[in-house]
Amino acid sequence: MKFIEVLKNKKLFLLNTFLTVYVGINMIGGERGLIAYFEKQKIEKKLVNNLNVLSEELGSFENKNKLLSSKLDLDYIDILYREKLKFGKKNEIVIKLR
Repeated sequence: MKFIEVLKNKKLFLLNTFLTVYVGINMIGGERGLIAYFEKQKIEKKLVNNLNVLSEELGSFENKNKLLSSKLDLDYIDILYREKLKFGKKNEIVIKLR
């Protein structure tokens, strides 16, 4: 009986305590909390690294495309057909390493 009277007298205190605990828990572990923030930072770093790698690959492909489009670079074409088609000249020996 005394417990119920204490609850009736201290409603505001209990409500404030409950709300403080609720907000504190959500600040640390909630969907937008501190832990989620650090996880999202890790994901962002991975995506930025992936973007850098893909940008370098794209630059490489654009360079190769430029070598094959308007001005033909005969040295690059020679490298391509030797690597891809395993061709060589009459006096050359072609060794397949794989």
